[in-house]
Formats: sequence, structure tokens, C-alpha cells
Amino acid sequence: MNEPRLRRLRWGVRGALLVGVAASVTANILHARDNPISQAIAAWPPLALLLTVELISRVPIHSKTLAFVRFSATAVIAGIAAWVSYWHMAAVAARYGETSASPYLLPLSVDGLIVVASICLVELTARITDAEQPDLADQAAPASGAHKQPADQPGHEPDQEASDTRPDLHDVDPLDHDGRGDDDAASGDALPDAESGGDGPDLADDLVPLLPAARAARDELMREGATVGRDALAARLRRNGTPIRNTRVSELLAALKAETQSDNDARPKASV
Repeated sequence: MNEPRLRRLRWGVRGALLVGVAASVTANILHARDNPISQAIAAWPPLALLLTVELISRVPIHSKTLAFVRFSATAVIAGIAAWVSYWHMAAVAARYGETSASPYLLPLSVDGLIVVASICLVELTARITDAEQPDLADQAAPASGAHKQPADQPGHEPDQEASDTRPDLHDVDPLDHDGRGDDDAASGDALPDAESGGDGPDLADDLVPLLPAARAARDELMREGATVGRDALAARLRRNGTPIRNTRVSELLAALKAETQSDNDARPKASV
């Protein structure tokens, strides 16, 4: 499920939570005495629960101890709101014509709606946060890449710069080329890495700094005996603190495979 759809769904869940809280607040006010102070006291427990759920869903927390304290306090507030609202609503339902077990069952439907909507709201917020984190990796570009001049920019001549780095063939002793002439030496000497593809795979600038983390994640998966696939590598990178999208992990995985193949080709083969 994509992020925009999750956000729309969260607004729907928040609306359901508001409906449940509004029903609870209305019943509490109807059962209270006919003065503002009594009505405000009766309306407070559901409102406190609503505010608590909003705080939990919006404010992330990284300490396990503080998270336990926060959820414990939320459970206490929810219990108080459920107990107070239950008897207010049961009395109001009985006053307005509900008989038998109906006055005692109706409050459960409202409290159940509030509990389900609260849990869904917290879960959706966590999923939206997880979906937003990989965007940080796409926004972070290496400082070196930001200052690179594009190859097609006016005034930039890569062929001319490459040729300037070659040694002057007229100053080289022809004997250094095993008897070959200057023309043969010039035609036989290629620029380093020009044909071999450079030092590594052709990656986007923002993925190059993530290669060490990808290598470490791959090594961890191999030590655990797990398959080094795109999803497994992406999950391990995120667990290690490197947010990245699965589509970008495919490029990193291809680069790692290219490195492994290059290392295998570079190893000397035993003669038979």
C-alpha cells in the first residue's frame, strides 16, 4: 500500500475515532447535571483518551522504558474513560427507552469502536513513518557528487583532459616498448580503466556511499545462511540504520554481484 493511500486511510480512521469519542462525550453530558461544570467533568475522560491516542500516533519514541511508561499511562486513561463512559451511556440509554440488556450492551459498541480505531491509527502512523524513511536516502547525495561538473557542460572536454594525462610519447624511449615504435606504443597503450569499466560498477552518485553498508549487510546474511536477495538486503540495510527503497537496493545488489564476479575472475586459476 503506497503512502498517499495510507494517509487517506488514516484520515478515515481518525474520523471513526472522532465519531466514537463524540458519542461517548454526548452520553456523558446528557447524564450529567444541567450546569457547565458537571458537563465539562463528564466530557473530560473521552477527550483525554482522544488526545492521548493522537500524541502516541504522532510522536515517535526510541526508548523502550519510556515507551512502556507511555503505553501504561495510555492503558490507565483508556480504562478510566471506558468505565466512566459505560455507566453514563447505560443510564442515558435506559432513560430514553432502551430496555432489558440493551442499555448495557450499547456502551460496549462505542468503547469497542474507540479501541479499534485507536489501534488502527497508531499502526497506520507507524507504517507511514516507515514509508517516509527511505526517502532520506534518495535526498542525501554525496558532497563530492554535488561538485562534479557534467560531461556535457560547455567548457568541459573530457577527451582533451584525458589526453593531457597521457605521457608524451616523443619523450619515451622506443626500447621501453620492447622494440615497438612510437605509433605501436601509442596504439597499444590504453588509458587505465578505460576499457575495464573503472574501479567498480557504474552506480548513481547517491548510491556510492551506501556500498560499504550493502557489503556489510550482504556478509551478515551470508553468515546467517540466508539468501542474499533484494528484499532481504533492503530489510537488513534498514535494520542497520540505512533507509533505502527496494528499487534502489536492486542497483546495489547488481553492483555487489559485479564485484564478486570481478574478484573471482581476478583470482589465479590452478593449472591442471
